[in-house]
Amino acid sequence: MPLPDFLIAGVPKAGTTALHAALQPHPSLFLSAVKEPKFFLSDGPPPRHGGPGDVQTYQEHVWRRTDYEELFAPAPQGTLRGEATPFYLYDEKAPERIATLIPDAKIIVLLRDPVDRAHSNWTHLWIAGLEPEADFLAACHAEEQRIAAGWADFWHYTRLGLYGRQVANLYKHVPREHVLLLRYRDLKDEPAVTLDRVCSFLGVRTGVLSAIPKENVNRHVVEDNRVNAVLRRLLRAGGGFGHHFPVPLRLAARGPLLTLLHRKQGTRPVTTPAERAALLPSFAEDIALLQDVTGASYDDWLSVDRHANAR
Repeated sequence: MPLPDFLIAGVPKAGTTALHAALQPHPSLFLSAVKEPKFFLSDGPPPRHGGPGDVQTYQEHVWRRTDYEELFAPAPQGTLRGEATPFYLYDEKAPERIATLIPDAKIIVLLRDPVDRAHSNWTHLWIAGLEPEADFLAACHAEEQRIAAGWADFWHYTRLGLYGRQVANLYKHVPREHVLLLRYRDLKDEPAVTLDRVCSFLGVRTGVLSAIPKENVNRHVVEDNRVNAVLRRLLRAGGGFGHHFPVPLRLAARGPLLTLLHRKQGTRPVTTPAERAALLPSFAEDIALLQDVTGASYDDWLSVDRHANAR
């Protein structure tokens, strides 16, 4: 049975979904219908506990090899097979698992300013009603306690952004020439050029792809008020025991709550200079490591002014 020839391996909230969708029209590429199989995140069944909604997410893991291989069975003959699971870079053991099973696979990694990535991560879970902390920095400060309690990787707001140690670990198991590092901004600002870089890296024809599908950005504003607090508590409660019920029933119960929670439209919040100033010291040493490991400059990520952080 077939296995993937390439993986989009990182990082969450950095354009992996967009890249997955953008590569699908290429006639020489086949992307799995399941966008995040998460196969290389475990050697067996995933955990059965975690933070709000984690158990339901774990139920989506494609952890049996036969099921994973079946994802690529429909690939037309001669196409390169791939999938996108943005947690492969973060998981300490995933690179070794990848190198053992598919040693010739090519790895694509998208990196994003770690503070902006963390904020987008928090916003995603806050708007979903799962994040209990209304304050971004408070949520970051709760991270170690949450990790100790077994919350899933997507709650690791700052640790997910420590790319230096993650890329160094990847290079221990995967040859550098098999890894393509991209920036989130490259994909957004220069899609045609970036997609040609990806195609060239994979060894397929360039000039075929030129656009990135519009991001499915949630424009809802979830204010921290009494009504929303009740809705968020209900959604978190559902995230705790919803895995006991069939998916259609879960969605039917969750839908009206989200409709009420998302009743207000607005502009998606961004990081403030104060938030950047508070978190940047957590990343400074690792950014220096990333530069040493890759030989590329990421000094712009150290700016408190996010507008100066164009790349």
